[in-house]
Amino acid sequence: MGKAVKSGIITKCLGGLYTVETPDGIFECKARGIFRNRGENLYTGDNVGITDGVITEILNRKNCIIRPPLANLDQLIFVVSTCSPSPNYLILDKFIAIAEYKGITPVVVITKTDLGDSTEIKKIYEKIGIEVIETDYGRPETITELKEMFRGKISALTGNSGAGKSTLLNAVDPTLKIPTAEISRKLGRGRHTTRHAQLYKLADGGYIADTAGFSTFDTHSYDIIRKEELAGCFREFREYNDCKFRDCSHTCEKGCKVIEALKDGKISVSRHESYRTMYEEAKQIKEWEL
Repeated sequence: MGKAVKSGIITKCLGGLYTVETPDGIFECKARGIFRNRGENLYTGDNVGITDGVITEILNRKNCIIRPPLANLDQLIFVVSTCSPSPNYLILDKFIAIAEYKGITPVVVITKTDLGDSTEIKKIYEKIGIEVIETDYGRPETITELKEMFRGKISALTGNSGAGKSTLLNAVDPTLKIPTAEISRKLGRGRHTTRHAQLYKLADGGYIADTAGFSTFDTHSYDIIRKEELAGCFREFREYNDCKFRDCSHTCEKGCKVIEALKDGKISVSRHESYRTMYEEAKQIKEWEL
């Protein structure tokens, strides 16, 4: 008889050991050397097969991001505060583009709505069809809305340090007791407390990963988008792609449908400015970086 193979999900990778949750329990596992020999990496969120405490195969990975190392994400939650820190639309748009590129559903969650105005953030992203949730800890129904969004999905949170990600998670599921850091008034940002990629199982169903803040990462760590592919990662551009020139960059050309939509107010100024900045950055990417 062959050895019994169990299947499960990696919930933590740390120091060459992998925590795998299966229907039969939670196991601490090592990985077969063949993965290293093939140059294959195991990520938190991977569905795997294990035999006698050893991971023997990686199953149906639908997507992954490299840093933090996470796989099979259903949605990427961007936590944006109305103030302290103020929204950085360029960084937010870069991460949304990566989510679109990877086939991960982007969601915007706004915090500190009692301290600042969330109208502009909500307007920009709801207009393009991205779900936006405004949280207010004094209104329990907004937290209930978050719980429903997480239920049955593998999600990751990211956002500027100090935007309140850990506080948000603890409100969704108080049993998590994720440590939070006070905002440093001197630096104007939070001291991030998350040290590694880990999936937390939520009481109401689903998994959530808390990830380090925007200030920690270069978006190239998630993936590199070629300039030719960038417009497809801005969903509001898609209906205006029939430009006069096939290789239109959508940045300044005469006859560009995207530029016309921008002038008509159909595309927001901040989104197009983000696109132009990202396009110029993509032009500088060398072939060996791809």
